Amino acid sequence: MMDRFLATSSPHQPALHNRWMQLLFGVICMAMIANLQYGWTLFVNPIDNKYHWGKAAIQVSFTIFVLVETWLVPVEGWLVDRFGPRPVIAAGGVLAAIGWVMNAHGNSLTAFYVAAVVSGIGAGCVYGTAVGNALKWFPDKRGLAAGLTAAGFGAGAAITVIPIANMIQRSGYEHTFQFFGIAQGVVIFVLALLLVRPRPPQGTVASRRVASVKQDFTTSEMIKTPVFWVIYALFVAVAAGGLMATAQMKPIAADYGIAKLPISTLFGGTLPLLTVVLSLDSLCNGFTRPITGFISDFIGRENTMFVVFVGEGLALLGLLNFGHEPVMFMIFAPMVFLFWGEIFSIFPATCADTFGIQNAAGNAGALYTAKGTAALIVPIASLLSQGGNWNRVFLVSAIIAIGAGFAAKFILAPMRSHFIDQTNQHQD
Repeated sequence: MMDRFLATSSPHQPALHNRWMQLLFGVICMAMIANLQYGWTLFVNPIDNKYHWGKAAIQVSFTIFVLVETWLVPVEGWLVDRFGPRPVIAAGGVLAAIGWVMNAHGNSLTAFYVAAVVSGIGAGCVYGTAVGNALKWFPDKRGLAAGLTAAGFGAGAAITVIPIANMIQRSGYEHTFQFFGIAQGVVIFVLALLLVRPRPPQGTVASRRVASVKQDFTTSEMIKTPVFWVIYALFVAVAAGGLMATAQMKPIAADYGIAKLPISTLFGGTLPLLTVVLSLDSLCNGFTRPITGFISDFIGRENTMFVVFVGEGLALLGLLNFGHEPVMFMIFAPMVFLFWGEIFSIFPATCADTFGIQNAAGNAGALYTAKGTAALIVPIASLLSQGGNWNRVFLVSAIIAIGAGFAAKFILAPMRSHFIDQTNQHQD
């Protein structure tokens, strides 16, 4: 039975070997874990209203989730590179469901922290596998494939954030955790059974528009190179601002006094401003990933980084100066996500370009731990913003993002080009 479960292909299911179908399965799985991160902000205030632990203490759960989700991805990627995607994603679906069910019944901070560990492992299994699969199936379209896959994670919450918000209001956060946790886990498990080990079509080669190495580096070899740590540092720098916004969007809107303002929708109804903004945030976060990934396949990774990182900084400055106005908040908050979400497509593609495709899942997973490192800043943001003063947080994050854009263009680009040229010369 286990051999059948671990099998990577079946002659009776040729459609499963279509790389676009495999990409679609990965995108849907990513959408099913999106709420574990992007829907969390909706639960913070209800949990605090019930137990009065303080938002900073509750947000430690978010930090734990992101740390576990990211820092274990190299291990999960190693498993994928050796055993294929099916068992890893199936296990991820089960753990993601268990984590949210635990949240539904948690009555202490410790219980929520443990649940964050469980759901974080589950989300990491799905995320690392889906991205690694995409990079291997599409060596000729790495940016686009990684972007489409990451878009599932970025935009997946968009279609459920309103139902989740309504269910919390109607039935309580406990019922919402349990219902969506089980539903999401079941979908992931079923789709896991349809995944097969990546087998790129014969004759498919890496994009000729983007320089890439001819050698395949192992993860241990990769982390010994200086260029990896420059890429890692840039990932941390830009991820920090977006994670802060992800975790704190509801508290920010509440402190600005605009969270519950009624907004007319295209469908004739009205919704609280925060609910509308969260949906727009998720859509922008998902939309930017395949678009910027596709663009980076043509104009280069660092050129794309320069534009979007600087844009991220300007969007954060816009929130700082104009965010108290409802209309401006609805413009600049989604812009933060529009210029932030692309890191989850550009950086995995950059990693595969620089260190090869054979160990892409494990290598991309090691780089993805930068998100966990950036998550350490989220609780600090809560402390710095006490009393509703978000100016210092926005200003520092904006400066870092803009600085990262210039560093990508004028430090990483020549450094990575030299590394690739030297590596390829040794291979010839």
